[in-house]
Amino acid sequence: MVLKKSTLVGKNNFKLIFLTFLIYFCLVLNSNSENNLEGTFTDIKILDKISSKNSLIKLKNGELKKFKDLEIKSFKCKNSEFDDNPEIMAYIQVRDITNNNNDEVFVFNGWMFSSSPSIEPFDHPVYDVWLLSCY
Repeated sequence: MVLKKSTLVGKNNFKLIFLTFLIYFCLVLNSNSENNLEGTFTDIKILDKISSKNSLIKLKNGELKKFKDLEIKSFKCKNSEFDDNPEIMAYIQVRDITNNNNDEVFVFNGWMFSSSPSIEPFDHPVYDVWLLSCY
């Protein structure tokens, strides 16, 4: 009878240790995947429709960058979890500084998606903006 009780205690200890390791690895893998998905830099391409020239702009999230007549700020960017069809999204604000009437109005304020820019289009008479990457 004593032998039976000690084997039951040993089986329960093994289950407890296994469950602890399983929870630990799930938490570690989940935290690593979220860290890889969010980036601190956003790359956008700006087309000047008048001169037909492209410019690549590197934005650090949270910093305001001036490009000709635009002030651009990226707040957050993320990469998708899927490798076969990567989706890049970024929350961007763009303000036209030539419009002195109202400094609070943004030309664009929202999420921009790399695969489908027409979801929330950037509408400006001189410039087009595309989201390229997040890292």
